[in-house]
Order: sequence, then C-alpha cells, then structure tokens
Amino acid sequence: MEMQGPAIEATGLGKVYRRYRRPSDRLWEALSGRPRHGEFAALSDVTFSLPRGEGLGIVGENGAGKSTLLKILSGVTQPSSGSFRVAGKVAAILELGAGFHPEFSGRQNAVLNAALLGLSEREVAEALPRIVDFSELGEFVDEPVKTYSTGMAMRLAFSIATQVDPEVLIIDEALSVGDGYFQKKCMDRMVEFVAGGGTVLFCSHAMYYVTSLCRHALWLRQGRAERFGPALEVVHAYEDHLLSRQHTPAAAPAQALGAAPAPRQPARLRAARVGDAGTAGPAICRHGDPWHLEVAWTSADPRLGFHVGVGINRRDGIEVCAFSTHRDRLPAYSGAHEHEVRLLLPALPLVKGEFTVYVFLLDEHGLHVYDQRILDDSFHVESDAYSFGLVSVEHRWESVRRERAFASVATGGAAHVGAVDPADAGTDNRPMSPAGVRGV
Repeated sequence: MEMQGPAIEATGLGKVYRRYRRPSDRLWEALSGRPRHGEFAALSDVTFSLPRGEGLGIVGENGAGKSTLLKILSGVTQPSSGSFRVAGKVAAILELGAGFHPEFSGRQNAVLNAALLGLSEREVAEALPRIVDFSELGEFVDEPVKTYSTGMAMRLAFSIATQVDPEVLIIDEALSVGDGYFQKKCMDRMVEFVAGGGTVLFCSHAMYYVTSLCRHALWLRQGRAERFGPALEVVHAYEDHLLSRQHTPAAAPAQALGAAPAPRQPARLRAARVGDAGTAGPAICRHGDPWHLEVAWTSADPRLGFHVGVGINRRDGIEVCAFSTHRDRLPAYSGAHEHEVRLLLPALPLVKGEFTVYVFLLDEHGLHVYDQRILDDSFHVESDAYSFGLVSVEHRWESVRRERAFASVATGGAAHVGAVDPADAGTDNRPMSPAGVRGV
C-alpha cells in the first residue's frame, strides 16, 4: 500500500549547542553541577512540510543552520526542541567521508553502508554491482578509502545513496567537489529520482540547480526560517538579500548557474565574442543597432545534446537580461563535434553603459553547466544624446477621449465644479492653466 501524508514534516525544530571556553570546563561542570558553558542556537523554530515526490532546496549563507537541519532530518543528531517526521528510508550525503571506515576499501564500505541503511544480505548483494558501476571508480573501488580524493569519496557516497532505493535523498553541497562529468551524471540521477516519486532535500549555493531541481525552497537565516514557498520566489528573495549586502556582485551569475567546471569535461567552449572579430578591447555598440554574440564549442561525443545560456550584466553587477535556447524551447544541439551558434538582437535596447557577458554551455536539459565563459567589459553602448535609464522600451503615446470631463472654475473667490461639454472633451488641445481651466 502506498504511504500517505507528507514525506517530511518538521514542527518548531531547534538545536542548541553548548560552547565551553576550555576543555576542563566540561569536567568542572560535571563535578560541581554548576553551568560553565554558553549556548549557541544553530536552529530555532523551523517549521515546514514537503509532499512526496518533490525536491526542496535549502538555501542560506554560511552558518545559517542548513547543515544542522539536514543532520537532524537524516538522524545524525537530535533536535533540542520541536519534532519531525521523515517517511520511508533515508539516504544522506552530508560531510564527505562521514560513515566511511578509512581502512576499508570502497567496496567494503559500500557493503557496510548499504547494510546500515537497512538492506538485507540479498539486497546488498543485488545493489553492490550497481553501486560499483555507477561510481566508475574502476580498480580503486578495492583500495582503502583513506587513499581517495574528495572527488572519489563523493562518487562512492553518491553511488551508495542513490542505488539503495531510498524514499528520501538528502544531499548537503556534496556535488561541488566532483568533476564536471560526474556532476552531470549525479544531476541526471536526481532528476530521474524525483520523476520516479522520490523526495530530495538539496542544500546548495548554486541557485540555478535549486530552481531547476526543486519545486519548493526554504531560506534559512541565522538559524530561522526566513521564507518557505515556491523555489523561484524564495531564491529571488534570497538573491535580493545577497545583493543588498555585497559590494562586488559581478560574480553572482557564476554562482547562480553552479560552480566552475573541473578539467575533465565532455564539452568545452572554444570561443565567445560580441560583434565581429578583429577589434581590440570592448566592442563599441550603439543603441538601436543590430547586436550579435557568437558562441562556439567542441564536443567529445557527437551524440551529446547541448543548450546555450547567455546573461548580460552591467559592470556594477546589475542583471540586465538573459537568454537560453532551452527556455526558448529550441531543440538541443547535437550530432557533431563542432558547434557554433549566434544570438541576434535586431535592435539593441540598451542606451548607455559598460556590460559584461556570461556564456554557459549547458546539457540537453539546460540543467548542468559543462563550461562557462565570462567576457568582462565585453561591450560599451553609446547614444547620440544623453539618455535616462538603462534601456529604451518600445512605446507610443495616445490621446484619451473621455465622454465627460470636469474642470474647476474660479468664480468670485470660490471654486466651483462645472461640467465640460462632452463635445469638447478630448478635442481641445489648448494648454491647461494651473487651476485646471483651459487657457484662452
């Protein structure tokens, strides 16, 4: 029978840690019975509910309580207050290497962790080949885990967590240490997991991943739930908060679409340029003229599919506009080792300023970032006359014809309201006096 109710439910969760100035204070406190510690509330009164088959993104600055919340929900630590309920089997990737015995091999740790997750001996035997195959560790799977790099440990941890058929998957920023190839493999697996009815709690500083994977998001701020709701709304509010605090927000687009890719990549951007080649320095563009950006990339496998994302920011970090082939519902580019596309704007709406262009090479879902290129100070915009604002918006003015209008008429020092003949309304273009009466 299918389980009913939410997958995760938390009510008033709180976690308080004791802080001692010296290690000996713990002993003196135990002997005397008098407190010799301070308290730090890592989490306070966090309440939310997540339906089954959805992703929940956990966002917030460092020290906001994200990892503490995930440790509570995964059963690693107990809350100091409140209650929670997680329905079904939980697999978690928290601190890399946590739960691994350093002297055991990757294969032995896979068996141990699968058993700890509640699998029977037969289920462990069935899952082990899938874990080894997904991790792609090769002969290193039989080497001690203490010899693994952080990326190899992440491969093993993610493979175990996703191949033991959990109902709930909890991931705490683990994917950031993997190479680009395996990051994509993990993202595809999580998309497949949610589509199959699984529930994901995903903590990340990559806002693009959060909005792509998760329907809802929870923003934690100083241990409290600042906002919970649709992922896009929460992420926009969180980004506005970050922009209000930082003075150099130009790096935000790189964070929004994920970390810079690692050296091992199945595809790489080969070139990205604004306008025609052969000009040194930033391109000089004029408002209203055609504008284009050329993007070229190389693929190791012609069967792979690609989308392209482009963002234009003012030099001070203000996000101006963005374009992407997948959001424009174009098919993914595939079938060749070399690709080249051009983004065209028939008439540049920008009226002035200096601009940076961000180019992202995305996978066939528009989710994973294969490569990225930042064209800092890539073009300037000039206008014939001084212009207010940032863009020129296509518009027009129309006269409004009203059936009945009123004017205030001054008579003998008193103001009276008199009706204007409807036949005159909207047809008399003589200027109005300050009192609102048509001038003579």
